[in-house]
Amino acid sequence: MRSTSSKNRSRRAAKTAAALLAGALALALTGCSGDDNKDNGGGGGSSESAGTVTLPKLNGQTLEVAAVWTGAEQANFMKVMDEFKKRTGAKINFVPTGNNTSTFLGTKIEGGKPPDVAFLPQVGVLHQFADKGWLKPLGTEAKAQLDKNFSKGWVDLGAWKGKQYGVYAKAANKSLVWYNTAAFDAAGIQTPPKTWKDFLTTAQTLSDAGTPAVSIGGADGWTLTDWFENVYLAQAGPDKYDQLAAHKIKWTDPSVTKALTTLAELWGKNDLIAGGNKGALNTEFPKSVTQTFSGTTPAGMVFEGDFVAANINGDTKAKLGTDAKVFPFPSVGSQSPVVSGGDVAVALKDGKGAQALLTFLASTDAAEIWAAQGGMLSPNKEMDQSKYKDAITRTIAGALLAAGDNFRFDMSDQAPAAFGGTAGVGEWKDLQDFLANPKDIAGTQKKLEADAAKAYGSS
Repeated sequence: MRSTSSKNRSRRAAKTAAALLAGALALALTGCSGDDNKDNGGGGGSSESAGTVTLPKLNGQTLEVAAVWTGAEQANFMKVMDEFKKRTGAKINFVPTGNNTSTFLGTKIEGGKPPDVAFLPQVGVLHQFADKGWLKPLGTEAKAQLDKNFSKGWVDLGAWKGKQYGVYAKAANKSLVWYNTAAFDAAGIQTPPKTWKDFLTTAQTLSDAGTPAVSIGGADGWTLTDWFENVYLAQAGPDKYDQLAAHKIKWTDPSVTKALTTLAELWGKNDLIAGGNKGALNTEFPKSVTQTFSGTTPAGMVFEGDFVAANINGDTKAKLGTDAKVFPFPSVGSQSPVVSGGDVAVALKDGKGAQALLTFLASTDAAEIWAAQGGMLSPNKEMDQSKYKDAITRTIAGALLAAGDNFRFDMSDQAPAAFGGTAGVGEWKDLQDFLANPKDIAGTQKKLEADAAKAYGSS
């Protein structure tokens, strides 16, 4: 997220957010059980009379909605769309974009067939699309719901050059490590690691006990950017993080050298990675989760955001709070990092239907239905927090809201898509190459800087 405060305030904010997350997760770890996966009344959607937002009748209209989600995440989102269809009479056609969201949408738009609404996983793409005139500003009703239900930080992330374009209906806390409790028990590990040094020791203990220690979804380059961002934020601090995110310092900076050197302490140990480095590069994100909580020899730990819960719930038999627990990303510097992400809904077509959908997505009604499915966080501060499906997710969501506007947004998502949001090129590819050869720190930095300079220079 762009910094809007002084350096001292930024440091205090980062420490406050980290402390909130660590404390909240400590409570979640001690107070949650698998029995909390109950229906909290939001799964089926509320009736129109119980709704908090008025929507128009759209009988006979079909709206196309595009997003990156597949599997459990897509199924959970469609429960929200089911309620929208019930209230408006519109039909919804969901189109998965694949990981190259900007390329997919750009092709559709230039071909004259854009979807009505799309979810952009990178704020940098929102800026690029807005500059090209591809986005439609939010209407009065959608803007009213947004201002009522979201903090200024999340509202501002959906705006560009004085115009409001998007609704961050889905957020993510990307500073979490999920672990298999049976694997920890079998290895005699009683306490989750708090520091990077302890994390490496825990990984080695798991490996020595015959358990693949850390599952990495390296086939999806975005997971590797999340690894880097957490280490970098913890070590370099929020001010440097903002500078690198804006490419005001180069990727050849010593702070990047330090972060890559730290990552190499894990990535450079083939025996600590499930399937080794080669196996990790052939493992997509969903598999990185399932191979941690299912199979004959599950891994001990997997790093990624709160959305991992959706894959655990939908693709494994593990129970959150019992078989699967979570701890904050280990502190590499003096504090545990707090990196956030999110998906912003934008209109690519004019018309009553697209604006009605954005209005609904900005409402507490949609947030509560979505939260009840599990595996997602909402930045909607007015929603009923009891609607979250499980106590772990509820606690993580509470910590995110408690941090207010004091969070750092995913760095790669702030970059031009050519650098931070496209499979096979830029930062995604450069970090995949680094995972394949963690000794080449200097070469990796040179490639990162060359790709960043090209992408930022042409954006």
